[in-house]
Amino acid sequence: MDLTAGHVWVMISAALVLLMTPGLAFFYGGMTRAKAALNMMMMSFIAVGLVGIVWVLWGYSMTGGDGIAQLFGNPFTSFGMSGLIGTEDLIGAGYGATFAIITVALISGAIADRAKFGAWTVFVPIWVTLVYCPLAFMVWGGGLLSADGAVGAAVGEAVDFAGGTVVHISAGVAALVLALILGKRQGFGKDPAQRPHNIPFVMLGAALLWFGWFGFNGGAAGSAEEAGLIWVNTMAAPAAAMVGWLMTERIRDGRPTSLGAASGIVAGLVAITPACANVSPVGAICLGIVSGAVCALAVGVKYRLGFDDSLDVVAVHLVAGIVGTLALGFIMLPVDGEGGGLFYGGGADQLVAQIVAAAIAIVLSAVMTAIIGLAIHKTIGFRISPDDEVSGVDLTEHAETAYEFGGLGVGGSFHPFADQQAKHSSKQKTAQQDVTEGVHS
Repeated sequence: MDLTAGHVWVMISAALVLLMTPGLAFFYGGMTRAKAALNMMMMSFIAVGLVGIVWVLWGYSMTGGDGIAQLFGNPFTSFGMSGLIGTEDLIGAGYGATFAIITVALISGAIADRAKFGAWTVFVPIWVTLVYCPLAFMVWGGGLLSADGAVGAAVGEAVDFAGGTVVHISAGVAALVLALILGKRQGFGKDPAQRPHNIPFVMLGAALLWFGWFGFNGGAAGSAEEAGLIWVNTMAAPAAAMVGWLMTERIRDGRPTSLGAASGIVAGLVAITPACANVSPVGAICLGIVSGAVCALAVGVKYRLGFDDSLDVVAVHLVAGIVGTLALGFIMLPVDGEGGGLFYGGGADQLVAQIVAAAIAIVLSAVMTAIIGLAIHKTIGFRISPDDEVSGVDLTEHAETAYEFGGLGVGGSFHPFADQQAKHSSKQKTAQQDVTEGVHS
């Protein structure tokens, strides 16, 4: 089969989405303290490695094909993707992998500064297998929430074009659950040092996320007309959300911030994700303004309720994911003059379908994450020791630091090829001594 423009676009979109995970690493890494930056970035990078393997072996099979009780696909149908070799289906399979990768990486921001890296590497493949893959099957693979599924047939098919429920609600709920399991950081809400150490990294990460999101939302476009609408909406919603967030900061705090601008962009991207192909550009602007303002206000909830969501995954991804998912019940465009949201005279049917889908995603992610997280926490332990937290998770978990600070002795103890360097230094010292002795003699 010839390589078509459609094939190329999906491959480019997959590359864009894959870039989003390193972008997330910069976004999260800049938001942590300097002594936890590398660990935070590593949590995103290891998600690429682990989920990439899981997806090839059994993850992809679990998101489609023959379903088991409409909950997940048979993991052995295309185990190792052997059945896809020689077909164009491999392109779509690769595209799907990038979604699974960034979904689990999003969760890591809630447990910054205090999670064992080894525990995280256990959590990632299990969570993708037991939460992401089943939910992707239910929504996109012909499962429970699809038009022919038991729930979809009963209450109507929910619309989730690019992952409001599958990606952001599930990740946001998982982030909340893990934050509760691991507990608060030392000094949470009191220590002024618990603030972003590198805002330029945060803004760079937000820029990379926005860039990659055009592939995230647009990769599955079925026509040029749909692709155009998705592109404009993916530009307009985060732009409006940034303005909404900054306006909220200006009114509440007196000053707009760079961190607020970056966070507003991400909030708008999250909100438009499920709705990108089904709302008008004006609707995208309205959705962006609302999501930016609501998420900015939601950041403070963790202090009032007392849970430590370190990098505001709940306030941005869960809240904006719910806003975008439910907004379709109000502003979804009619299809061929039929249906649509309440504002288009479509009745409450779509809103009910969106509420049910969001509720199922919340319950599934909450229950399964609690089981997985508690099992890890009670066995190998999910949280580092208090002393290690004070020293910094970069040093204790990776034996390195992000910055040397001019040789002030704050770098890590691990040095690659240390033995060779010591031998070389010893030889140089011996040679220098020989030269010195020769001069004196």
